[in-house]
Amino acid sequence: MATLKKSIKKNKARIAIVASSFNDFITKRLLNACLVELHRQGLGEGQITTVWVPGSFEIPLTALRLAQRKDIDAVICLGAVIRGETYHFEVVSNECARGIMEVGLLTAKPVIMGVLTTDTVGQAQARAGEKGNNKGRDVAIAALEMIALLKA
Repeated sequence: MATLKKSIKKNKARIAIVASSFNDFITKRLLNACLVELHRQGLGEGQITTVWVPGSFEIPLTALRLAQRKDIDAVICLGAVIRGETYHFEVVSNECARGIMEVGLLTAKPVIMGVLTTDTVGQAQARAGEKGNNKGRDVAIAALEMIALLKA
């Protein structure tokens, strides 16, 4: 982590976060852990931009617009798609993931998948814990590692 922290300060990384309002009782927990980790790694408020979108299906378009900006080094995508009774879960999950991957490939910037796709609310809560396991923290670290890797 020492190398990562040094790299962040040297490069003055700027990160955009796209967060889904749908299932925000999960997304807010992911976002909080993500922000805490980014600050812990040395990023200041001015280096982080957070944008809220209605749902996970809207994340890729917003991520693309942000990744196209010259002042953004990486985009973190946060959301929670929880299985319901219809095929809608598969459509949203698959297309959101595909779109996020495509944005990274199109822009040659790290676009990090932090959208949970779970069968139950309990599974989502377990991955967005207020203590211990929280994927928001994990994606913050992944974004910083990818920025350092691609700039090396």
